Amino acid sequence: METENYTAMIVDDHPLMRRGVRQLLELDPAFTVVAEASSGSEAIALAGRLHPDLILLDLNMKGLSGLDTLKALRNEGVDARIIVLTVSDARSDVYALIDAGADGYLLKDSEPEILLAQIRQAAQGKSVFSDVISEYLASRNEQTDPFAELTERELDVLQEVARGMSNKQIASQLHISEETVKVHIRNLLRKLDVRSRVAATVLYLEYKNQ
Repeated sequence: METENYTAMIVDDHPLMRRGVRQLLELDPAFTVVAEASSGSEAIALAGRLHPDLILLDLNMKGLSGLDTLKALRNEGVDARIIVLTVSDARSDVYALIDAGADGYLLKDSEPEILLAQIRQAAQGKSVFSDVISEYLASRNEQTDPFAELTERELDVLQEVARGMSNKQIASQLHISEETVKVHIRNLLRKLDVRSRVAATVLYLEYKNQ
């Protein structure tokens, strides 16, 4: 039987955490750690040069965040398995990283043996998530109407946003001030858990066309 060999890169701005993850991976002969990066920009340069099979990516780093690093890696065409390894179990982080192309999301407080087994599964092509993260993703799919939380006025504003209207045009159309439009947009983006008008529009149009 062919032995499995995976090259891995660890991206974390804490030297101690990088060392811990390296020692964990070295317990499994299938892994060879080919690089450690202490920042997102370093990770992008190394990934382009070394083409690791697996990248373990921290979320909260100084400089380029884990999310921006992940987006940049995917934009550069890096096809490594990218697993987020973080302390954050905030739903918004989880959804943003999965949407940006992460292949898994594991929490640093997991048991080392479980973590190592999950990282190996990820290298083999499976999507891996810590238990609480799996629950978030399951409940996300259950929320059938993402707009249920919006007020009637926020829905009106969203409808105009989806039509490509500017804040000024929306204000004039709905007879409210531009400042009020901005507040409504800020609130509806937060409730829909998206970061931009474009993302809100896409969500709205997808839902309408179901």
